Amino acid sequence: MALSELYTKYNRVWIPDAEEVWKSAEILQDFKTGNRVLELQLEDGTVLNYALDANQELPPLRNPDILVGENDLTALSYLHEPAVLHNLKVRFVESRIIYTYCGIILVAINPYKQLPLYGDAIIHAYSGQNMGDMDPHIFAVAEEAYKQMARKNKNQSIIVSGESGAGKTVSARYTMRYFAMVSKSGSKAHVEDKVLASNPITEAIGNAKTTRNDNSSRFGKYTEISFDRRYQIIGANMRTYLLEKSRVVFQSENERNYHIFYQMCACADEPEFKDLRLLRADEFTYTSMGGATSIDGVDDRAEMTETRRTFSLLGLKEAFQSDVFKVLAGILHLGNIEIKSKGTDTSSVSTSDRHLATFCDLLGVSDQGLSRWLCHRRIVLVAETVVKPVPRERAVNARDALAKHIYAYLFDCVIRNINTVLRFAGKQHTFIGVLDIYGFETFEVNSFEQFCINYANEKLQQQFNLHVFKLEQEEYMKEDIPWTLIDFYDNQPVIDLIEAKMGILDLLDEECLFPQGTDQNWLQKLYNNYLDKNALFEKPRMSNQAFVIQHFADKVEYQCKGFLEKNRDVLYEELVDIMKDSKFRLLSDFFQEEEQVPPLSKGINVRPARPSLKPANKQLRTTVGNKFRSSLSLLMETLNATTPHYVRCIKPNDEKNPFEYDSKRVVQQLRACGVLETIRISAQSYPSRWTYIEFYSRYSILMTQSELGLMDKKQTCKNVLQRLIQDPNQYKFGRTKIFFRAGQVAYLEKLRSDRLREACITIQKHLRGWNQRKKFLRMQAAAITIQQYVRGKRMIRQAITAEMLKQAWAAVVIQKYCRRFLVRQVYKLVKVATLTIQAYTRGWLARKRYRQMVADHKAVVLQKYARAWLARRRFQNIRRLVLNVQLSYRVQQLKKKLEEQSRENHGLLERLTAFANSRAQDLDRLQRLETELSKSVSDRKSLEQREKMSKESAEQVILQLQGQNDRLAQEKQDMEQRHAESVQEIKDSTEALKKRFQEELGREERQRKIVENNIDIQKEDYQKQTEALKEDNRRLREQNVSLQQQIEEESQVNRDLQEQVLQLTKHVKMIPELRKEVHTLQTQKDDLDRKLRQQRQEAGEKISKVTRELLGGINDNELLARIIPENPEDFGEDGEFLFAYEALREASRVMEMRSRAQKEDNDREVQSLRLQMDHVQNENNQLQKLFQEENNVKDSIRQEVIPQFKQQVSELQRQNQDLEARITEQAAEMKGEMENVSSSLRSSLEEEGLQRRLLQQQKAEFERGKAELENRLEEKEEENAQLRKQQQAESEAKSRLRLETSRLTAENMDFEEQLDMKDRLIRKLQNQIKSLLKTENANQNQASAVPKEYLGMLEYKREDESRLVQNIILDLKPRGVVVNMIPGLATYILFMCIRHADYLNDDAKLKSLMSSIIDGIKKIVKKHQEDFEMLSFWLSNTYYMLNSLKQYSGEEDFMKYNTPRQNKNSLQNFDLSEYRQIFSDLAIHIYHQFASVMEKALMPLIVPGMLEHESLQGISSMKPTGFRKRSNSIYEDAELCTISSILQQLSHFHAVMLQHGMEPGLVRQAVRQQFFLVGTVALNGILLRKDMCSCRKGMQIRCNISYLEEWLKEKDLQTSGAMETMEPLSQAAWLLQVSKSTDEDARQISETCTELSPVQIVKILNSYTPIDDFEKRVAPSFVRKVQALLQDRAGSTQLMLDTQYRYQVIFPFAPSLQALELIQVPHSLRLGFLTRI
Repeated sequence: MALSELYTKYNRVWIPDAEEVWKSAEILQDFKTGNRVLELQLEDGTVLNYALDANQELPPLRNPDILVGENDLTALSYLHEPAVLHNLKVRFVESRIIYTYCGIILVAINPYKQLPLYGDAIIHAYSGQNMGDMDPHIFAVAEEAYKQMARKNKNQSIIVSGESGAGKTVSARYTMRYFAMVSKSGSKAHVEDKVLASNPITEAIGNAKTTRNDNSSRFGKYTEISFDRRYQIIGANMRTYLLEKSRVVFQSENERNYHIFYQMCACADEPEFKDLRLLRADEFTYTSMGGATSIDGVDDRAEMTETRRTFSLLGLKEAFQSDVFKVLAGILHLGNIEIKSKGTDTSSVSTSDRHLATFCDLLGVSDQGLSRWLCHRRIVLVAETVVKPVPRERAVNARDALAKHIYAYLFDCVIRNINTVLRFAGKQHTFIGVLDIYGFETFEVNSFEQFCINYANEKLQQQFNLHVFKLEQEEYMKEDIPWTLIDFYDNQPVIDLIEAKMGILDLLDEECLFPQGTDQNWLQKLYNNYLDKNALFEKPRMSNQAFVIQHFADKVEYQCKGFLEKNRDVLYEELVDIMKDSKFRLLSDFFQEEEQVPPLSKGINVRPARPSLKPANKQLRTTVGNKFRSSLSLLMETLNATTPHYVRCIKPNDEKNPFEYDSKRVVQQLRACGVLETIRISAQSYPSRWTYIEFYSRYSILMTQSELGLMDKKQTCKNVLQRLIQDPNQYKFGRTKIFFRAGQVAYLEKLRSDRLREACITIQKHLRGWNQRKKFLRMQAAAITIQQYVRGKRMIRQAITAEMLKQAWAAVVIQKYCRRFLVRQVYKLVKVATLTIQAYTRGWLARKRYRQMVADHKAVVLQKYARAWLARRRFQNIRRLVLNVQLSYRVQQLKKKLEEQSRENHGLLERLTAFANSRAQDLDRLQRLETELSKSVSDRKSLEQREKMSKESAEQVILQLQGQNDRLAQEKQDMEQRHAESVQEIKDSTEALKKRFQEELGREERQRKIVENNIDIQKEDYQKQTEALKEDNRRLREQNVSLQQQIEEESQVNRDLQEQVLQLTKHVKMIPELRKEVHTLQTQKDDLDRKLRQQRQEAGEKISKVTRELLGGINDNELLARIIPENPEDFGEDGEFLFAYEALREASRVMEMRSRAQKEDNDREVQSLRLQMDHVQNENNQLQKLFQEENNVKDSIRQEVIPQFKQQVSELQRQNQDLEARITEQAAEMKGEMENVSSSLRSSLEEEGLQRRLLQQQKAEFERGKAELENRLEEKEEENAQLRKQQQAESEAKSRLRLETSRLTAENMDFEEQLDMKDRLIRKLQNQIKSLLKTENANQNQASAVPKEYLGMLEYKREDESRLVQNIILDLKPRGVVVNMIPGLATYILFMCIRHADYLNDDAKLKSLMSSIIDGIKKIVKKHQEDFEMLSFWLSNTYYMLNSLKQYSGEEDFMKYNTPRQNKNSLQNFDLSEYRQIFSDLAIHIYHQFASVMEKALMPLIVPGMLEHESLQGISSMKPTGFRKRSNSIYEDAELCTISSILQQLSHFHAVMLQHGMEPGLVRQAVRQQFFLVGTVALNGILLRKDMCSCRKGMQIRCNISYLEEWLKEKDLQTSGAMETMEPLSQAAWLLQVSKSTDEDARQISETCTELSPVQIVKILNSYTPIDDFEKRVAPSFVRKVQALLQDRAGSTQLMLDTQYRYQVIFPFAPSLQALELIQVPHSLRLGFLTRI
């Protein structure tokens, strides 16, 4: 079909526009050949007659809206500049998508905003995916490069280019971060971190703020990331190109120097930078030229910290860092050296310039030599050498040239050191290079730098064109399509113009060799050689100082001024010599290296006139242009040897506004970066490419019935195309694809839309006809009805008379009364029935409520008892746990002692074991043993006699002690009675004191605190004493236990019975020694009592001292004598309390009197009173410290006296609060009325005198009463003290006696138990002898037919333990013999062996078996960590083992679920609770590995099955993309995955778990984890794939979710919670289907999508893509409405869901009904060495 035939009505075209570059317009009339005008209508409604030129070149057609917003620009049907520009704008502005493919190019538009697109989850999502399967991303390009390197073992390159500010550096940084993440080496060197750490350093020394970018890279960088054979990073290497040295000495307005200078100035006040003598950035010339010394949002100090951190991370030493900072500081000071002009041709530098001194001091150079040679130049002539002064301008240039050279050398040095750190020791297998280089540049004034940059871009563009051409050719060859030559732009002539022999660079180098060479001379040579001879070279019309070159992107005019100087990059030799002589090693090395540069291979060699003279042009041997050309050639060789990948960064606007799109700036960059050239090459061939399946699915609507009936879909597609498109040159059939010319897909879409429109019209026609017919039939029926009524009325009027009317009226009246009667009767019946029903109903409801109340009450009672039972059970569990911990600790202590004893008894145990083993084989030895046993019986009798004697003596001692105990108990009762009487007297006296002196207790709050603190301290002391007694008791018990262990161990040796008797007698003789020990303890107790009395005496003295200090200057001897006792040591504890109480109360009373006397002194006296109160508080604190030294408080005294004191203290506290309130009120009144009450002070003084006399009288009465009470209290206290001492002595004696008695009794019982054990051992040996004889006889004869009763145990020998573990764990195959066994058989067999070890009470055997089982399971799991069936089998068996250890543990919580027979099989001797924890941890580990295997199996199926597969027949969710994947992945043979594949995999998992008998609760948890993975991965796929965001795709996803739900119902797993994990995916599918246009839709979305975060909702709305023209895109305004509704919602800011999240696994207790005694061991397990007991 001809292209002109597509210019029909309603189609749209693009016309040029001055502001927007291209503007859209709609065709109003079909175009016909020969028309000169095309009638158009603009989008604003303006009608335009677009005039065509003489060739009738039509404007470019606009793609249908369905094709707009594609991921790949080459998928557009019409490929031209306006289509590309519009597609990028729609994606960037409306969909907020910054990445777009253009064939093999990734176009990245800088959003000027942080986006959540670069997290670790997104890296993992793109890892392993084919390029094109997901949305365009920088990670997709990085993954493609990494995958091609791994598959083809070929080096790769990623070329990132663009203008300054387009985001090149960030894109390159993200690619390196991706490689570091996906290729973790796991080594300790952390090479990946070092590679990433090099970025902050290079950005600090090579990036600067420009007018276009705040972080612009001012150099080119090529980073080679090296990989080993496992494709893990082992090192890296950097190459840099064309550093912008001129920025060191000059910056334009609003620009900055390199970041490192400002970072150092920001840290000038830090100690590390003090020696550099730095100033602020605005005080240095080199950092203040641009006027901008800071960047918004950037903290230079923090950036400096990061730079230094990365220096350290790279391993660069502190000394090197210090040297670098010195050089940088020297450059700053060098720029501040002031050069003064002396006349027109002379200049000078003052030797007193402080910046000169600082520079020379830092860099170790001569200040005189530097100041001289900055302003002079040495000229070497044939006969002499002349020193000539230079003007100020040339001196400044020399200074700047020196600064530029030093910085350039420093930059290269840092890069070399970084490369040294990143250098690797091993051999590089492959590498991926990341090239971050400047894009094509054109400014108002273009100089040497722009010339080199554009020269580099010409070379890169040539390489790019050849690569694109090569890929197109490979694609055609793979599809067997004839290859035709494509005309593409070849920029080799421009490259020849620049770099060929006698080209621009050669002429520039030649001119630089002449000392008198100038820019004008060089320009004249260019004019002579190329003007009018080369079409790519032009001369500007209005200038003789510039030339123009036609580059591939645009014409660029270069100003020749400065070309020679920048190319020479000259530095005076005298300054070089000064730098070489520097004492600063780093600086001198810079200029020594310069001599090692080899000379150029090209150029003119000039022989000097005299050999001794140095050539004046030594520095010009290697020019900047020649260096750049060489490095560029090396770079191109590297790129040509690799597979390139291209990233073109675009700057959307110059104002750096987020998501703003300037079409002029964008199209300029698209032309410069080669994107439009790629489009042009693609458009000349067959740009749109569809697979046969995609074409059949999309355009089946255009097929006829006969074509649809064909089974061969490929042939059907061919037939349809041949019928629809007559021109066979418009398409080609490949092996797997159909190739279309530009515009043919749009034509097919037009045909499809027309067919759909015709179908819609047909449906509308029939529907409207049906509606009209239905309406007509209703009207017809209504008309007939009206006619019937009209005709009936007419007939009635003609037939009815007056008599008939009367009769009719009478009949109506009769009917009325008759109907009323009938209705009344019915009403009465209904009323009676209703009342009856209501009564019964209300009664039933009342009874129901009553029963409910009763049930609720009973439930409350049951809950009360149940909760109490649960609390008791928890307490018992905790107590049992504590006891187990205590027991384990004690067992460990006993084990240590047992090990010591076992060394001595080891030989005896071996002989006993040998004897036990040999007695069954040798009957003669048994007879000898019987004789020895008979002797031992006689010895035992003698031992019994001795034991009886010892018992009698012990009983006598016990009787004596019991008599003493009775006497002491009687004395104790008497003492308690007397003590009770004294306590009652104390109570009466304290009550009287409380009533009498209640009004004077205003300061007792502090005493209450002291008493409480003393109580707490005394409690602690008492607890310490109790703990000390417990420790003594425990120590004695441990001694007894050790003795018992020795006796038990020695009792096992039958041949040493006599020695045991001697040892027992020794133990009996130890009783007198223990009595002596009791006596020594009694003496120690007396010493402690003596020390206690001394401490009390000291405490009394301290209390007296503190009381005197409290009274201050009062010298009332009588008062002091009454307060301070003569003998403080005579007080007991309660006496001390009373003494402290009375002393503090007296002191407080005196203080109160003094405070009342001082009320006359207004505010100053009130302040002094408060100061005294603070003093009292301090003294009370001292008293508190003294009281803390008191200890040994008896419970009986404290329980009787302290409650009374607490009551008094509470009263005192209340009174204290009242008094304090009064004092505050009085103080306030005194302050407010100070001036008014001055006259009334005299009268108040008289009243005060009277009150004072009254108080003195009261004081005298109080003192007399107090003296009496004190005398009585002293007497009572003395009695109490004596009682306490006697009671303490009695209690200690009784406790010692009880301990001694219990110890002796325990020893006697131990002796008896030992004798009994020996008797049992003898009888056991005799029984064993008899049983052995019987078994031997039974072996000779056939056993009787009596059935055996098994105990549920399996016996095995110790040496067979390894065979057991090998056969039952390591060699067991789930697919083999296990299939026909009962679930958990392996566990039951192992547990029956554990029961036998427990039955034998063999601790060593049990521990060995448990350790072997655990190690065996760990080995088999580690060996088969990717085998799902093996993991499932051992997860199930480990769970059975855990349940068995609980079920047969003997604990009440688990035994209640067992049968009586199972309870008999419980463990008897050992507590294996600690092994339960080990098996629980092991089961958790197996479960996580089990889940990981399921994830690996499901992961490749989820996206194809849930998202890509179309489970709904007849509803296609595909759209005309025509995306062309990379050639390496398009022909991969991949099995088609559907939702059935996922269900089959899930069914397989479920069947295996059921086959192995896995507990249902565990199965549900595993299924829940699988469904979570399905939902999470599918949702992440939606978020990262724009082609999945459509209404029809939402229908497909919901259908697939319903299949999963049906699977859960089929497997009876609805209660597993699996569907809840799919809720985010379900809501995303609903969001794709719901209407998205009105405010109500926005509100509904915000209320319904509760499981989706706001970021995810906005992402889905922005990515929504219509499939047909009938659908509408989501308007940006609607997205903003939804964002406004969601702004208050708290949710994660992460875009992706975490696929690695694991739900916590729970192992519920499920008792087994399997009886252990009924289990039989199959012969297939090869366990014949096991014996059923």
